[in-house]
Amino acid sequence: MSGIFILRKFSMKTPSRFHRSLFFSKFSIDLSPDLARNALTRPYSSSISNHPTGFNRPHQLIPSSIRCLGQSKVLPNWVSDQTTSTGVSVREFSTSVETNTSDKSFEKIHVQTGLNSNPLVIERIHKDEGESVSRIEIEKSEGKIVETVGGKVREESEAEKEAWRILEDAVVRYCGSPVGTVAANDPGDKLPLNYDQVFIRDFVPSALAFLLKGEGEIVRNFLLHTLQLQSWEKTVDCYSPGQGLMPASFKVRTVALDENTTEEVLDPDFGESAIGRVAPVDSGLWWIILLRAYGKLTGDFSLQERIDVQTGIKLIMNLCLADGFDMFPTLLVTDGSCMIDRRMGIHGHPLEIQSLFYSALRCSREMLSVNDSSTNLVRAINNRLSALSFHIREYYWVDIKKINEIYRYKTEEYSTDATNKFNIYPEQIPPWLMDWIPEQGGYLLGNLQPAHMDFRFFTLGNFWSVVSSLSTPKQNEAILNLIEAKWDDIIGSMPLKICYPALEYDDWRIITGSDPKNTPWSYHNSGSWPTLLWQFTLACMKMGRPELAEKALALAEKRLMADHWPEYYDTRSGKFIGKQSRLYQTWTVAGFLTSKLLLANPEMASLLFWEEDYELLDICVCGLSKTGRKKCSRVAAKTQILVR
Repeated sequence: MSGIFILRKFSMKTPSRFHRSLFFSKFSIDLSPDLARNALTRPYSSSISNHPTGFNRPHQLIPSSIRCLGQSKVLPNWVSDQTTSTGVSVREFSTSVETNTSDKSFEKIHVQTGLNSNPLVIERIHKDEGESVSRIEIEKSEGKIVETVGGKVREESEAEKEAWRILEDAVVRYCGSPVGTVAANDPGDKLPLNYDQVFIRDFVPSALAFLLKGEGEIVRNFLLHTLQLQSWEKTVDCYSPGQGLMPASFKVRTVALDENTTEEVLDPDFGESAIGRVAPVDSGLWWIILLRAYGKLTGDFSLQERIDVQTGIKLIMNLCLADGFDMFPTLLVTDGSCMIDRRMGIHGHPLEIQSLFYSALRCSREMLSVNDSSTNLVRAINNRLSALSFHIREYYWVDIKKINEIYRYKTEEYSTDATNKFNIYPEQIPPWLMDWIPEQGGYLLGNLQPAHMDFRFFTLGNFWSVVSSLSTPKQNEAILNLIEAKWDDIIGSMPLKICYPALEYDDWRIITGSDPKNTPWSYHNSGSWPTLLWQFTLACMKMGRPELAEKALALAEKRLMADHWPEYYDTRSGKFIGKQSRLYQTWTVAGFLTSKLLLANPEMASLLFWEEDYELLDICVCGLSKTGRKKCSRVAAKTQILVR
């Protein structure tokens, strides 16, 4: 067993020599002292015209400011002395030379056995006056792991023990520090393609599992390194997207500098290598959501307050809130720009993107420091939140009453008072929906555009609408009622369908382009994805119905370990392992573990979801009532869709 280290928060005023010494010892870079300081605090620009220091990062594997030498690290004497006296190694410092502690006064004591073995004790004690003591303890005894959170004791099942081993084996290290988990770690996979990379969306359930277990270092490192990748110059066929775009994934590569020296580099993919060359719109949204979760679950809010992190949030928000030709508050995206990353007819305004966008807006409003430079952005966020919540609640919602209303729609209405605002033809209502929709349930449409409604049920978008309170409390209950009523269709033999129903026959040929991977009831075309369990669990816990999540989790636990943790399942009921499914899929493992931990720790789960924001209901910036032409429709709708 390793020794016990005591880490105490300390602060010091650091001369430029301190910045240069530590920075140069960890990174390969050749800058003047002023440029080095700027690179630390403002690492976000990528062009000569916009970069605050006036230099351009060349298009290579990684910006020089985040390279790591593998064989030629030389530490100055003062660093060695500091390490010896305090027990703090250089790897504990972030790229801007600060400790991994929050602003609150505390001591962190742990037995340092690494990520690949559970710490004997992890304890975080807040010492601020008036604060309660929070403690997470993990003990090992004869191979049996017992978790104690607030006095609760629970023995892990064999499936959980194996899942933790798989998750810890999937950890990726960069410069000796954990920075994420690979998408899949299948030993029998001879052609991993990009499954050996760290994906932002895939890492979220892994991050939550580690945070709920008390291990925050890997999440902090991930957030900081992906933030630095945000500044990378992104080009496809001589065109560069706007600043703020986060990569879909990255990979740690070892590059030989000469015969005796190697270095590790981060190689990001912003979509220029992806199938279809689609930019990952959801990556930046998930990054902001995870940043908030890190602060909530660790109590370390200093990370969100950093200048570079604040800048990263602003860049993502500015990219999302940029003016365009669209008439709606929803984000307009191409097909394949989220978890469904292949052609599946979700281009336009898919619900998944809108629910993540709404969550990211709420997170950003919580975390942004309000000052002269952010006032306009915060105002824009508030305005978009109000407009987006009204738009989704009013126009995306369908239940049996709404379907009957659409069935009787008049078309070609040219009027500011039109009932059928989007000119939806009643013939678009699919025959399967008439008999499928339950009396007491409902859901949010998959997509809405002029003359087009996608009536498919998309699981992630609906669950995250519940979690984020994008939908109303009454709608939230109706969504879970629908899941319960249509259990065999959405859950089946393995939770959960990514969407329902599948595209078949001519629809499959026309909409997917005859995609051989997205055949009916497979992969993104209504395949069953166990990773969605954690989002279902969070939605159920928010609505006070954890028994639904427990039932689905018990169903998954019977098969996942025996089936070697597949990526997805095929067929209408999810009986068979997917025909091209990777085994030992990390987010399958992490989704299972996170669901278990959330159910065991409801007080921690409550930190991850949002309640209704009543202030948003009164914000309206349309000004229609002042024009004399018509009044805003949200006034009439407010009494119908809001609180009970």
